[in-house]
Amino acid sequence: MHARLLPLIAAAVVLAFLGLTCLYTVNETEVALHTRFGAILEAGSAAGLHWKLPWDQVVKLDRRVLTEEHVREGFVTRDGRTLLVDYFIKWRIQDPVRYYESTGGSESSAAARLYDWVRQGMRRELAERTEEQVVTADGPAISAALLEQAAPAAAPLGIQLIDVGVQNLDLPEEVATRVYDGMRESFNTLANRRRAEGASAAASIRAAADRQRTEIIANADREALEIKGSADAQAADIYARAYAAQPDFYAFYRSLQAYERSLGKPGDVLVLTPDSEFFKYLKDPGQATHR
Repeated sequence: MHARLLPLIAAAVVLAFLGLTCLYTVNETEVALHTRFGAILEAGSAAGLHWKLPWDQVVKLDRRVLTEEHVREGFVTRDGRTLLVDYFIKWRIQDPVRYYESTGGSESSAAARLYDWVRQGMRRELAERTEEQVVTADGPAISAALLEQAAPAAAPLGIQLIDVGVQNLDLPEEVATRVYDGMRESFNTLANRRRAEGASAAASIRAAADRQRTEIIANADREALEIKGSADAQAADIYARAYAAQPDFYAFYRSLQAYERSLGKPGDVLVLTPDSEFFKYLKDPGQATHR
């Protein structure tokens, strides 16, 4: 009984050995290189189960975007100030064969070479700028310059450099105080200039509005006087024609208007001679009727 099981056990061991040495799996996040005695037989195997000869080798590489972070590295600016910079490098494998041939498939070796290129570029870029320029405005410009410089160097390694970014800039406390005081003074100067420009613009607008208002009122007064003069002329013409048509009635009507405006007003004093023409209709009311 035991003797009959030995072949089955031996066959199972052989199958297990073949399964372990001849089959391999590739994940979705990996790219595989199938090699034999150092030579690449196949690159970029699809995700799933694959087979190989027992003496073949499989190198699996990470196909995802990789990030290397570097913190508090010191760099000297053009004005001799030291800045502590936090920055990151994002990259991925673009050409697996070239990457394997140039780095041996070592992620740490590839990251170290990228780090050297980016660090040299960072040192060069910061050495061309003053401390204030770096702190206030040149972060994006520095990142763009680093990416432009390092990307061509990474391409022969089969690496695509995706992004290089400055995350943080630290200053010694006394340096930070001096820089921020200078920035505050600069911003206050700018704010005062903007306020002065606004006040000047407001004064100009008010002066223009006042001038326009004066012109509008003057034009309105002139038009009013012209209209009033025209109306007075028309009234005088009407009075003249009425007087010419009925001179007696017109004289009587004008006398009544004069009586209304002159007599019976509190505090008024009217000094006239008894024989004045003013009283002719009061002395003889029938005179108006007779006429």
